[in-house]
Amino acid sequence: MDNRRLSVAREDVQDDRMKTFIFKGEGHTLGNALRTIILKNSNVIFCGYTIPHPSENKLHLRIETKNIPAVDALREGLEQLQNLSDHILKTFEGAVNEYKQNQMEV
Repeated sequence: MDNRRLSVAREDVQDDRMKTFIFKGEGHTLGNALRTIILKNSNVIFCGYTIPHPSENKLHLRIETKNIPAVDALREGLEQLQNLSDHILKTFEGAVNEYKQNQMEV
C-alpha cells in the first residue's frame, strides 16, 4: 500500500516541464491557494487543479513551465505558501495578544 501524500502521475510523454502531482488527503483549500501562488511565477505557463471525484480524497495539480522543471515550480510555490501562512499566523497572534492587553487595561 502506498502511504505517500504526494506522488507524480504517470504520463505518456516524459517532460520535466509538464507534470501532474497528486496530493492525497487534500482538497480545494490547498489547491486554490497553491494554484494562485504558482501562477505568479514567470516561468509557469499553466497551473490548475482538479478534484477527480468528491468521494476520492485527492487533489490533482497540473504544472507546465517554460524552462524549469515543474517540480521546482511546485517546491517554490509550497515554500511561498508556507511563508505566507507563517506570516498570517504571526500577524493574527500578535493582533490577538494586543487585543487581550487592551481588554485588561479597560
